[in-house]
Amino acid sequence: MKMNEVIGEVEFDNLFAGTTVPVNKKSVQLKAGQGVLLRGTVLAIETATGLAVKVDSTKTGGMESADCILTDDVDTTIAVANTAYSSGLFNRKALIFGGTDTAAKHEKTLRTLGIYLTENL
Repeated sequence: MKMNEVIGEVEFDNLFAGTTVPVNKKSVQLKAGQGVLLRGTVLAIETATGLAVKVDSTKTGGMESADCILTDDVDTTIAVANTAYSSGLFNRKALIFGGTDTAAKHEKTLRTLGIYLTENL
């Protein structure tokens, strides 16, 4: 192997916007049938089932209220356990929401949970 050979690359997704807020994770059970959910998807917890779904303010039953942010890409063909960020400082432009929701729609709720939003430079 050469000393100047490129072995691999790291690509940053800019999900995190800083380290001033502690990052915590929690386990979530994702509801089946949502397709592939991407890292950075904002999740809600469906009241009737306790399962995590993509947040969408046009829905009801808990699905309209942001709860956490998915840590990894996940195929939800079947219900699957994964982890989600329950606190931290995140780039609002990197977040993914259901329906036509935006970061502005959920920012106040996220802030009460310890999830803070800003924009990366």
